[in-house]
Amino acid sequence: MKKLAAGNWKMNGSLNSLSEIQTLATRHAASAIDILICVPAPYLIPAMQLAPPLQIGAQDCHHIQKGAHTGDISAGMIADTGATYVIVGHSERRADHNETDALVRQKALAAQGAGLCPIICIGETLEERESGEALNVIKEQLTGSLDPALKCASFVIAYEPVWAIGTGLVPSASQIEEVHGFCRRHLVSEYGSAAVDVPLLYGGSVKGSNAAEIFAVKDVNGALVGGASLLADDFSAIIDGLENA
Repeated sequence: MKKLAAGNWKMNGSLNSLSEIQTLATRHAASAIDILICVPAPYLIPAMQLAPPLQIGAQDCHHIQKGAHTGDISAGMIADTGATYVIVGHSERRADHNETDALVRQKALAAQGAGLCPIICIGETLEERESGEALNVIKEQLTGSLDPALKCASFVIAYEPVWAIGTGLVPSASQIEEVHGFCRRHLVSEYGSAAVDVPLLYGGSVKGSNAAEIFAVKDVNGALVGGASLLADDFSAIIDGLENA
């Protein structure tokens, strides 16, 4: 599998700030890894015009192909822009929009059905981590969010401990390895040997200064990066860390 450095701009950015994507595209034109920026929906098409050879993705999709869903965007509409990925099940959507594992599962299927690669997010809260329930939570989320019909060749798992997102807190290398190893074993048990090639990303306060340590952990195949992906210089340092891992 190719390693993946994915940036999630969340509800940030502007048309002017898309120049950061162009800078990254120029700087990493010959990169051996996949580089992805998930921008707000209004910027998908202009980002696509600047991105090659980078990939562009969306941050969410509806689970239904079309219909009376004002304000929502289907996976097919995202694919029409030329985007290739979509994030589903991010902890912020699970919390802010009460998204369940069952809904995340439907969105992942809709994404693959439209030709997109879903990045399926999982992760425990600090309370769940401190109570020793982290792996139980991860298992429940994997079981509920993954459908047997998903094709291993085109989905990604992103482990983002909720307590590490935007806080500056980062799990220890052993904690990351424990969860990523658990995820790999679960995927292989559900999908067979093909699941060895499903990329497992880590997300949560990743930055240039800790990228090398994180990417040295077994079964960490890349990162899903939030705030540090907004500026080319910051994200480039993380990309360099992944390229050298």
